[in-house]
Amino acid sequence: MYINTIQSEEVLEKIQANYQGKTVVISVAEATSISLTDLIEALNGAGVEFIGGIFPKVISANKVYDEGIVISGFSNVKHTFLVKGLDGLDFQPEAFELDASKHFLFTFADGLTQNLSLYLERLYNIYGGDLAYFGAGTGSLSLKQIPSVFNKDGVFQDAAVGLIASSKMALGVKHGWQKVSGPYIVTKSDRNVIQQINWQNAFDVYKAIVEEHGKKEITHDNFFEISKAYPFGILKDSSEYVVRDPIDVNEKGELICIGEVIENTVVDILNGDAETLINAAKEAAKDVMGKIENPQHAYLSDCISRVLFLEEDYERELKAISSQLNASGECMPIEGALTLGEISSFGDGYLQLFNKTVVVGLFE
Repeated sequence: MYINTIQSEEVLEKIQANYQGKTVVISVAEATSISLTDLIEALNGAGVEFIGGIFPKVISANKVYDEGIVISGFSNVKHTFLVKGLDGLDFQPEAFELDASKHFLFTFADGLTQNLSLYLERLYNIYGGDLAYFGAGTGSLSLKQIPSVFNKDGVFQDAAVGLIASSKMALGVKHGWQKVSGPYIVTKSDRNVIQQINWQNAFDVYKAIVEEHGKKEITHDNFFEISKAYPFGILKDSSEYVVRDPIDVNEKGELICIGEVIENTVVDILNGDAETLINAAKEAAKDVMGKIENPQHAYLSDCISRVLFLEEDYERELKAISSQLNASGECMPIEGALTLGEISSFGDGYLQLFNKTVVVGLFE
């Protein structure tokens, strides 16, 4: 459900009217002027269970909104949680007792925190590959870190929130980016900062490859405008690339990514076009078809940089996903967010952080 209001009481009324007895996931477009402090107080006062995140934009009914709130309701939620301190190493998600094969975990996490991949690794170490995972990286389109996840306790930076539910979920994960150069070795890195590639300055290596392929100069000033078309790809076994998005370059010529890239990781440099990306989105939707007997709603975690890359063609991506789901008779309007990192189980069940990727979740 999409709501365009700045009145906390109006949001509460919609939730009480439509999601009685459910835990709600609240996705807020960053330009929305609502007071989250007031909203949290109203929801707590009414006894509503919820988690939420702030995103560059939100998605509802196959449209993208710069302002507004998307509400999604989940039944059979057994636990909600908050993990703080993701900028350090001392955090530890709470371990709940459950039969992992009969549950899924949904999480929003600060997309610009330094240890996002480590957070996911620690979740996986607790629950393993039998649990299905879905989520999104929160934050601002400005790429300046802000408090961007919230629950009953407040709004937090360098943190994650989540829920665990005892029902079924189906996942589709695709991106459409293709190799143009590589492989290369990340010979020096610090969490989400690539410092050296093949023992050379990371920006110097990246700049030479991108300028040769794209025939455009890339500088510190126009870095993201060019880099949005040239992500890194990490090949996992024989599966599809896990994409890492270089979003900035610092004064040392180090590349800042969304998500960690550990030293000695082998990477390729990728590129794509509108057709390959849109076809991949359609395939992601196709992958969830027929996996759930009684689907109630779909949530789309779609990277903000895909929108910036596709521009006016992004509407075609949403329509491709929607039409594929409609073809199965399983569909309801797509809801979700444009994200700073996409979170999903991958391949044999391993939990992974993606960039520049479409993750479609279909939920009972």
